Order: sequence, then structure tokens, then C-alpha cells
Amino acid sequence: MKTEWRSYLLDYGAELDDGRVAHFGNPEMERQVVISGAVLADLSHLGVLEARGADATGFLQGQVTNDVRALSDGSSQLGAYCNPKGRVIAGFRMVKRGDATLMQMPAMLVEPVRARLSRFVLAAKVELRDASDDLLRIGYCAPGAERDLSELVGEVPTAVDGVSHDGELSIVRLPGEHPRFELLGPLDSIARLWRTLDVNAAPVGADAWSLLDIRAGVPSIYAQTSESFVPHMINLPAIDGVSFQKGCYTGQEVVARMQFLGRLKRRMYRARADCDRIPPPGTEIYALGIGTGQWVGKVVEAQGSPDGGCEMLAVLLVEKAEEGEVHLESQTGPTLHILDLPYRVENAGGTDDPVQTQE
Repeated sequence: MKTEWRSYLLDYGAELDDGRVAHFGNPEMERQVVISGAVLADLSHLGVLEARGADATGFLQGQVTNDVRALSDGSSQLGAYCNPKGRVIAGFRMVKRGDATLMQMPAMLVEPVRARLSRFVLAAKVELRDASDDLLRIGYCAPGAERDLSELVGEVPTAVDGVSHDGELSIVRLPGEHPRFELLGPLDSIARLWRTLDVNAAPVGADAWSLLDIRAGVPSIYAQTSESFVPHMINLPAIDGVSFQKGCYTGQEVVARMQFLGRLKRRMYRARADCDRIPPPGTEIYALGIGTGQWVGKVVEAQGSPDGGCEMLAVLLVEKAEEGEVHLESQTGPTLHILDLPYRVENAGGTDDPVQTQE
């Protein structure tokens, strides 16, 4: 996080934890207001991997799940970088700014992904670097967010995944129950927007903002879950994070086989549980009737719920999720109550084993 921006947020009452904004003094209140009111969030907990150069588009086209050639200044994409077995190393949102392609992901994964991709650059004219400190990024969500931003920056995207630009600012439309946007730009522009929007919006921490991603059914992959799931398990095809027409990329054969053959046995669900603590990514989920030491799912991400307990996205064995008896951490742990997702998931592909043994 830029030193100047860090000082700016501290003046606004931010409580920082390992470089991320944990909250602004009242996390319980933030969880309440984030789902119904106007909120403003720093997004420095998300890092940015930048690809630039004459061969950048072609290089990324052969590495990630979505069609990079279809990306434009007016659109963004969700996508993933997979290993040869089709397991997701990192998920990201991809945005074009001028001649640079930005991939936004949890900050902890930027350097590992950069290092891994760099091994395949060879003679291609591509520069990959951590650009997290080049642009500040904030989120704004409110029932009237589209109107509010239009008055400040002019035209804003009307469709989810759309992007508009106003000088040095980029505005990305995100999914959500209420209009939700990410704004990227230099310090002066972002600080000016923050001051203006803060008049009617409540600042919230990274966890509260992540709750909106959970409710939108958009997964985040962290170090704890990197290489744990294939794209179908985290519903990426359902949220336009995979192209099945673009051609080859790392892991493509496995992903295509999941799409066109067999039946998906695991997928991502939204759920809540009456838990005393927030389970970290990768927390194992168990079901009655399954042998000791065998889990049927894992937490993708969980955050505190305004209704108490926690809300989460979790990859679960479909059979057990539909039976309704799945539990956090053990067969006697808190019960997961399955909630609706805001999109439909096609029951396609998949030949994974129905149960895996605890490692």
C-alpha cells in the first residue's frame, strides 16, 4: 500500500491488519450497512499483475481460461490461470488500460503467479510485473451508485463487467444486488473521489467488501486453496470466466473434458453457518455417512454475516449438499444451510472422485 494512501486511510479511522484495511472501527456495523446502504472500500488487499508488450495478448491467450483477444477498453473479464491438470492456481479480473493488461487477484498470489508465468515467456515480447502500487483501487456500492458516479466522473458502465474511462480513471461494473463499481486511478483522483463519496457512504473494510463478492457468487482463490479446484468446481463457466471457443491454454484439455463429458460431482454453493469463528479458505467440510477422515468439500471464502454466524462460498459434493447434512470441520461441526446463488449453474462435465481422503 502506498505510504501516502496509508496515511490518508488512517486519518479516516482505518484499522490496518498486515497491510489491508480490516475495518473502520465497527466491523459489526459494517456488515450490516454493506448489504443495504452506500459503502466505500479500499481494495489494496487485491494486487495487480500487469502484462505489457507486443506479444502480451497472444502470450496470455495461451495461458488463461478466458478469451483475452475479446478483451477491450470497454469490458473486463473474470478468468483463471490453471496448472496442466486444470486446477486453478489463481483467479482474477482482467482489465485493459491503454497498452497494459491488468489481472487483479489477492495480493498474496501476484508474485507467485508472476514468477510461474515468467518461465514461459521465453523469447516473447512480454513484461510481467507487480503493478499493485501504480494505481489505487476503491470500491463503491449503493442503491444510487450509478447516479452518484455519473455526477462525478461522467459516463459509467451500465452492464456488469463493463468498463468506462474518464481521463486517468477507470470504472469497472461489478456484480451485486445493488449497483457496485471499482474505480482505478492515481492517488490525487482517487483521494478526491473518496472525500466526495464519503459524505454519504460508510467506509468499510476488506472483509465487508468480500461479503458482497460472496453474495454475488464470485469466488476468490487464496494461497490456501490454490490448485485445489478446477474452474467448474468454482462456477467459473457460469459467470463467464471460461471460453470454450478460444483454443488451447494451460489445463484446457481437462477443463474441456469437464464441460463436455460426464457429470459434475462437485460445485460451489453459497451457504451460511452458525459458527463462532470465521473459517479460513480451505477449511474442510464433512457429511454424515462418510467414513472418518474423509471430507466432501472445502470453504472457498467465508465472512461474518449481518444475521450472525458466517456466510460462505464452498465447493461441495453435490449429492451431500442436496441431502442438506454437511458440517464445518467435522461431522459434528456447525451445519451449512444452503442459500440461493444469483445465477444458474449448469450441471455439466466432471469425472472427479466423489470423496477424497483427508491429507
